[in-house]
Amino acid sequence: MLPGSIGGQFVDVESGQPLAVIDVVFPLIHGAFGEDGALQGVLRMLAVPFVGADVLSSAACMDKDVTKRLLRDAGIAVAPFRVLSRGESLSFTEAADQLGLPMFVKPANQGSSVGVSKVSDEAGFAAALALGFEFDHKLLIEQGIVGREVECAVLGNFDAQVSVCGEVIANDEFYAYDTKYLNGDQARIAIPAELPADLSDQVRDVALQAYKVLGCAGLSRVDFFVTEGRDIIINEVNTLPGFTSISMYPKLWQASGLSYAELIHRLIVLALERADQARLLKTEIFP
Repeated sequence: MLPGSIGGQFVDVESGQPLAVIDVVFPLIHGAFGEDGALQGVLRMLAVPFVGADVLSSAACMDKDVTKRLLRDAGIAVAPFRVLSRGESLSFTEAADQLGLPMFVKPANQGSSVGVSKVSDEAGFAAALALGFEFDHKLLIEQGIVGREVECAVLGNFDAQVSVCGEVIANDEFYAYDTKYLNGDQARIAIPAELPADLSDQVRDVALQAYKVLGCAGLSRVDFFVTEGRDIIINEVNTLPGFTSISMYPKLWQASGLSYAELIHRLIVLALERADQARLLKTEIFP
């Protein structure tokens, strides 16, 4: 970064010569350092506008434990869960008595179903804990919910909008990493989701509530379980959803009348608007 410059002017570290000015950064890094607030913090310090949620929201949505606590405290339904940190002990019997079977063990700070295990017995529980701790020092142990996997795309800053609902119909037991990125034919996507109109509206309303509670900006994808009894349970909020050829986020907006090109343009405009708004805030208490 060029000393004394106003965000966006970088220099070559070897020659010291200025490089092209960066107007806005569109983060494309999933997982650690990309969507957990680390990259966002660097960009904030450099005063470079960027697409998507800010530092706090990115970190809160990346940590499944924090996400669920914030949503639960706001009165938004989440699956029953408990947290296990490295060095703590929890027996299979205790976990099963509290959460029932099957249950899922997840690294608290991973995405794309990395390190996630479905547990139905004691041997599987031990293996799931070992796998989870390969990826994080904190695990989320969650009750298995029987329901349809429904997703909504949210777009905007203070006046966010919600797309139509979509449904992921996975052939596997759960929507695992391989299904998401390597074997897309193992899951079918229905857009719009075949839900009653009133239930679809309720899901979209909850998506917007969660977006606001977690302080999201720019974009997020909100994932739900919708049960046979019409319970709407949030699974997670993804602040940097995928933009691959099989990804739900752009598909949901295309089905809502917003083309891929228009979506990208809108995200860039939102990033620049948020940067302009941030510059108007006072950062010093003395004149």
